[in-house]
Order: sequence, then structure tokens, then C-alpha cells
Amino acid sequence: MAASRNAILRLINASQHSACPCHTCSAASRAHGHAHGLNQLRRFASPGVQPVEKEYAFEVAASNLRFGDGVTSEVGMDLKNMKARKVGVLTDPNIAKLRPMKNALASLEAQTDLPFEVYDRVVAEPTEESWRDAIAWARQHDFSHFLAVGGGSVIDTAKAANLFSTYKDADLMDFINAPVGKGLPIYEKLSPLIAIPTTAGTGSETTGAAILDITSRSFKTGIASRALKPVLGIVDTMNTESCPREVQISSGLDTLFHSMESYTAIPYTERVPRPSNPILRPAYQGSNPVADIFSMWALQTTVKYLPRIAKNPEDEEARRQMLLASSFAGIGFGNAGVHLCHGLSYPISGLNKKGPKHKHPGYLVNTPIIPHGVSVAITGPAVFQFTAPSSPDRHRQALAIFSNTTTSDPSITSIPDSDIGSHLYEAIARFLDGVGVPRGLKALGYTTSDVDKLVDGAIPQRRVLDLAPGIGNVAGEDGREYLTRIIERSMEY
Repeated sequence: MAASRNAILRLINASQHSACPCHTCSAASRAHGHAHGLNQLRRFASPGVQPVEKEYAFEVAASNLRFGDGVTSEVGMDLKNMKARKVGVLTDPNIAKLRPMKNALASLEAQTDLPFEVYDRVVAEPTEESWRDAIAWARQHDFSHFLAVGGGSVIDTAKAANLFSTYKDADLMDFINAPVGKGLPIYEKLSPLIAIPTTAGTGSETTGAAILDITSRSFKTGIASRALKPVLGIVDTMNTESCPREVQISSGLDTLFHSMESYTAIPYTERVPRPSNPILRPAYQGSNPVADIFSMWALQTTVKYLPRIAKNPEDEEARRQMLLASSFAGIGFGNAGVHLCHGLSYPISGLNKKGPKHKHPGYLVNTPIIPHGVSVAITGPAVFQFTAPSSPDRHRQALAIFSNTTTSDPSITSIPDSDIGSHLYEAIARFLDGVGVPRGLKALGYTTSDVDKLVDGAIPQRRVLDLAPGIGNVAGEDGREYLTRIIERSMEY
């Protein structure tokens, strides 16, 4: 009987760690599940197959970061210090007209003998077509260094342009995450990339992840490799001053769920297989002690300051703290990974272009768009109700943060483990309502007839689904049943 490698690995993992994620099954049921997992493995077994070992290590990788008011002015000196010969500068049509880009270019022009070319056609929510255009532009020039000035879409596009400038003969799908693409490892050293974020949310200035919309399949995916991460992230607190309120909120929601998903991902010690070579260790490794610290600080900070942004987008302290939170969450999820909210967000935003055609207010684009942060947040209540039984203590801590208290508060300690999920559902829903997020998928134009299409778009997102408690660590589980329930539960609240 044939079986996919991923299915076999999930079965092996389950045979070693077979407790039901709901924590309510009897010992007899767990014993039955263990035996069932072993029996399934025997169906796939062949003589001489060695048992697959679980992961035993995690790595910490992040870009160098510099924070400060007006620190964009230093980028020209940075590139000169790096002995840049020619710089490829990427931005989008809107940022190209604003102060962050003007300051960056002024810094470059202040240096002698520092030639550069500007690409200002990056689109919000990049697609295969837009990436290919940027890659073609970069391949025409012999850049020694790259500079990205913009939000996550710009930084991710710059990562792709850098990658495919080094691999000049490679096809886009060679490095796109499997199973959508080939997911090939990156062995060559890329050119240095400096990222100057103009939004507080994606954390792309710290990570090796780059996301795009595969329009032919109506979902998003991307490339994840430590080789892609910028050598320096210049986080200038003045660069979000021109950011519209709705963009600040959506970006902040991305930070919120980066932190929550990385903190609640399966532990790195539960991931299989152990890589045969360190270069094969994925960037998204599962929750780990270092990522936990960054993720929890980012969660606490976002819950405190994002509502202030929603009330007053010019709140200087809130903007500064959200930029820090974005980078901290980037370090957290860049090493631990994300799971269900992001896995489901990719078809939610991708299918919109052919389906509901929702156009979110505050975004200066001519095409339908569900901003990434909104598409991530919309399933948040249902997702964490589902994952809560896998680690009640971590979800209890998240509930305390949303409740503006601590885990020692009697109102938190008195909640049974079995009820943490429902309480967290309500707490997240209240928070989202407070910052103006549409109340469920129906508010974005989706109907119950779209459920199967949304689930179909999420199933290929193995890179993140396999980090989800209750899916990534359960025997032979592709998650379809649970994803369907989560989508149905997210239709309205």
C-alpha cells in the first residue's frame, strides 16, 4: 500500500506520542489509539526500514536589528561599510512617494561612488506574476547588495529578487515550499539584504520567510529558509507615521497571531524527522525556549498597544512599541513557526480575488484585498479554542494576557482546563471586535458554500499545518475534518 512520506512520518510520531489532543479520553482509549497507530505503521512497513527519530535540537537565527528615531539616515553608511558596488532598491508605488523612501535615497546619495537602481512596482499581497517581474528586473543588473523599503510585501519581494539573482537559471517553483513547489534547500550564499520596514506587523526584517499568492490555485504559500533573512533590519520609529489606521491595525494583528501561534506550536522535540544534515533543519522548528520569550513579550505588548493605535493612529508611544513587538514576534515565529491561523489565511486572502472580491478600507489598491493580518485574525477565536486542550497552561497564560491580569488571578485559576478554549475564544473575539475586525468570514463575503474550497486551499500548507497541535502530531492526520470545523465556527461570531 502506497503512502506519502508525510503521512508515514505523522504515523511514526503518533506511535510515540499518541495521546488525544483533547485530554479527555480514557486511558483505554489512548491505549487503543496507540495500538491503532502501530497497526497503521505496520501496513506501510517494509523490511530494513529504520525508525524515524524525532528532532533533538533547535537553532536560533535572526537578522541584526537597529532601532531608533530617524535611523534610516544611516543606511547609506551601512552599505558603504559593506563595500557595496551596486545596490538594488525595492519599494512600492505608495512608499516611493513618502518620507521613508525619500530619506533612504537621500542617505544613499550622500555617499560617494554608491550607484543604485530603484524598482517601485512591488504590489500589496505579491503574486507569482509580480515576483517574476521583480526577479527579471534584478537579473538584468549586477547588484552586489539589496535594500528593501516598505512593508512585508516589499521585503518579501526583495528576498525573492535576491534569491533568484543568485540562482539565475532556477524556476520560481524550485524553492517554493513543498508540496506546492519543490522546496529545494538553498546552498549558495546570497547577496546582503538590508530591510527597512514601514509597517509594524510582518517582522519580515528578521526572518527567512517570503510569502506570495499563487493565483492559479487561489491560495498563498512561500519560501522559508534562513538563507533569505536580511543581514540588517533598520527599524525606524518615524517610518510608520504615514501608515493609515487600517494598515496599522492589520499589521498589528499579524504580530498578535505570529506570537500566539509560535507560542502554541508543537514543541520542537515532537517534530519529525530529525534532519540528516543541519542545512535541512527547517526555519519553522516548533515552540522552543528562546522563541517563547520573544513571542510572549510580543503578545503582551500587542494586546496593550494595538487598541491604542485603533483609537489614535498617531499615538507615538504605541507606534514605537508595536514596531518593537513586530520584530520580537518575528524572532519568535521565525524560529518556532506559525500554524493554523496562517495556514487558513492563505486561501482566505487568495480565494477572495475570484470569490467575494472584498476590498478592505484604507488600502490604496485597485484590486480586491483582504489584508494579511485580517485574513489571519478572522479564524483566531476558533483556532485557539481547538488548540487549547493540547497545552492548557500556555493557553491559560494567553487568556490572562487578553484579560489584563495574571495566571494567579482567581478568575483565571478557577477555570477548568477543559473550559480554557471556550473562554479564550470569547476573549479573542472581544479583542478583535474592539479594533474593528469584521465579525467573521460572512462579513468578508464568504458563505457556507465556500467552506470546502477554503479547506482545500489550506490542506497543501503542510509547512505550517504540521506544526499545529492536534494535526501535526496526530497519526495520519491531514487536518481536513478539524479545518472544516474551524472554518464553520469562523463564519460569524
